[in-house]
Amino acid sequence: MSDHAHGAHQSNPLIGGVDPQFAKATPGKIGMWIFLATDGLSFSGFLIAYAVLRTKLDWPNPAQYLGIFLSGIATFLLICSSVSMVLAIDACKSRNRKAMLNWLLATIIGGAIFLGIQAYEYTHLVHQGISLASFAHGTSLFSSTFFLITGFHGLHVATGVGYLIAEYMNARKGHYDHGDYNRLEILGLFWHFVDLVWILVFTFVYLL
Repeated sequence: MSDHAHGAHQSNPLIGGVDPQFAKATPGKIGMWIFLATDGLSFSGFLIAYAVLRTKLDWPNPAQYLGIFLSGIATFLLICSSVSMVLAIDACKSRNRKAMLNWLLATIIGGAIFLGIQAYEYTHLVHQGISLASFAHGTSLFSSTFFLITGFHGLHVATGVGYLIAEYMNARKGHYDHGDYNRLEILGLFWHFVDLVWILVFTFVYLL
């Protein structure tokens, strides 16, 4: 084997179809999985409490007060951002710097638009007399649980967008040009979790 061929073999982790990072439980991944497991319990508690309150009280029809169509668009954008996160990691594996940066930026934009839509919905609801502490059309627990659950999730999205921006800046500095995608995969775990939780929140709070 020539020196050039040997160097190419050493520099490309995917040569021959073998990915040395595939299915590796790095400390970072284990830590993120532990965090997501505990965080999932928090969301489970909120949604279970919401379900109990809804069955015990005279609950208003969410479709009558919540912006389901607009939130549906936000849900679609968040799902698309999850796809773009996967594509960013794949581009990193292939050492396609330009594609990696573009897909990371697309993920950031999707998360930012989601937050913008949520802020718009909150403003619209407050003008209708629906806030964290009061609901002008019935039990205040409806609005309280709505703002608590969706706000808690929105905080996760905002954290995720900040996380994405930090890793995007690292990517621009060339930290992932060598194809080591471990940190991006850890970020992806968090972002996919945020996406999955929102699908559950949207279904339970907006649609049922």
